[in-house]
Amino acid sequence: MEKAVLVTVDLKKERGWQAEDRAAELRELVRSSGASIEGEIVCNRDKPTPDLFIGKGKFSDLISLAHAKNIDVVVFNNDLTPTQLRNMERGLGEVKIIDRTQLILDIFSQHAKSMEGKIQVELAQLEYLLPRLTGRGVELSRLGGGIGTRGPGEKILEHDRRRIRQRISRLKIELGDMGKRRQALRKRRKDAMLTTISIVGYTNAGKTTLLNRLTNSKKLAADKLFSTLDPVARSYTLPNNLKILFHDTVGFLYDLPHHLVESFKATLEEVERTDLLIHVLDASNPRVHDLDEAVYTVLKELNADNKTIINVLNKVDLMDNAPYLKRLQKEFRDAIPVSALNGQGIDLLIDKISGLLSSLVTEIKIEIPNDRMDKVNLIYENGRVRHREDRPRSVYIEAVIPVRLKKIIDA
Repeated sequence: MEKAVLVTVDLKKERGWQAEDRAAELRELVRSSGASIEGEIVCNRDKPTPDLFIGKGKFSDLISLAHAKNIDVVVFNNDLTPTQLRNMERGLGEVKIIDRTQLILDIFSQHAKSMEGKIQVELAQLEYLLPRLTGRGVELSRLGGGIGTRGPGEKILEHDRRRIRQRISRLKIELGDMGKRRQALRKRRKDAMLTTISIVGYTNAGKTTLLNRLTNSKKLAADKLFSTLDPVARSYTLPNNLKILFHDTVGFLYDLPHHLVESFKATLEEVERTDLLIHVLDASNPRVHDLDEAVYTVLKELNADNKTIINVLNKVDLMDNAPYLKRLQKEFRDAIPVSALNGQGIDLLIDKISGLLSSLVTEIKIEIPNDRMDKVNLIYENGRVRHREDRPRSVYIEAVIPVRLKKIIDA
């Protein structure tokens, strides 16, 4: 296990979270990457220095701490320029330095399992590394292992900029082909009358656990940031027999680098095209309002912030302050308190979903000729039959069906 020192710099010109909160999140990110935290520096600056990002005094403290603790890697909670990386590595010797984006990409690389997820991670890593392929800041011979170095590896990175650009172009073409397949899949889902619901939220809010609870899925859920990266879809049938598809999505993060959002838009585009959003909040987290704001920032980037959203206050099993929970319900627009872990409140969530989607189903009373039994089959497959009467030349049916299906039945 690598030994890490963390550095968080609070820049006064930047508005946002307090330095202590950002430092706490960096600790969680580093733990999720598999490193041990041996030291930490938190400091304030009006603006970063162009050569070291931090001042010379703090850099001397960093060198002393790194050597005293026999540190393997220094992790900055800010993005660094190639010049800053190069200058700091000269002072730190063999100690590796990575910034926040590299750390996030490293965690993504560990957790990407699908081919599409792996391609998106590799693409983001290469686009990050391309402008940094000069000097010792990312000396290729040193990319041998540990956090911040997983992914493409020497086989690709040992080549020059031209070949990396060629690799980036090929990866974009592959993602484009996968996008076409997703479009075809969405069309099949639409033809199958499936309504889509995307589960979104801050990383580690409990989205995957909620998906597992709703659909009896076995998808891995862990108490780590970005424990799941690849999107997963699971079908579910509401009490009114409306068939829906739940999409789990990659967790959001405060100040998620814009180019990472761009790189993973192929994964996140389901959020933009979905019929309904379930926003999962960790009610036990004292920064729940800040996490909510961070999620909405990403939703705006995805043009999905105006969609119908159900707020879910998860992890209520970890809370013992009923008045505070009541207040949160009001502050988050009649949010539904649940425990995805033990099932508390899940029935209320299903009722809420059914109510919001009630406009997508309609009642019919129809007589169908015997030579159009295909329509009868469609009604049984996608609706709920309340009454059926077999007549000599037809079948009379009273049922609740999706509005989309009614157009087909009436044709």
